[in-house]
Amino acid sequence: MSNGLSIWGLARELKMKILVPVDGSELALDAVRYALRLQREGLSASFVLATVQESNALYELMLTQRTELHERLSGAAESRILERAEVMFREAGVPFQRVIGEGNPAQALIEISERFGCESIIMGARGIGALRGALIGSVSLAVLYGSKVPVTIVKHQDGGDSHRGD
Repeated sequence: MSNGLSIWGLARELKMKILVPVDGSELALDAVRYALRLQREGLSASFVLATVQESNALYELMLTQRTELHERLSGAAESRILERAEVMFREAGVPFQRVIGEGNPAQALIEISERFGCESIIMGARGIGALRGALIGSVSLAVLYGSKVPVTIVKHQDGGDSHRGD
């Protein structure tokens, strides 16, 4: 090529933007670990860490009637949810953006993905009861079906090595 860039050089210059939703659970941190593993293995990507504050229930509004206090308490709680994931990204030396959404979690995550121009979503699965291995959580399922971009659902690795042959 006349400009000195090969196809491989150009591919390394392109960066995919990936949304990684975090809800504070170990399952969400599995998705963080997977995203960081992809980065470590050569994926050129930037990341958006997101959490969603569900719409306030009536009793919460009655308990904290002062809007300013309520907003401060809610924001602090959501920031704590992101904290472990942020530490993992910082320790890996991987830059990220953070966002706190509000409302229906699945819809808010899809909107965040679109607003930030994400090309993919990596999120943890959440099983329920005795069928834990057979079901993914309702938020994961809603994002999977509602998103316009590919969604990777990361299953929890029960106490084993997360690098088992897939």
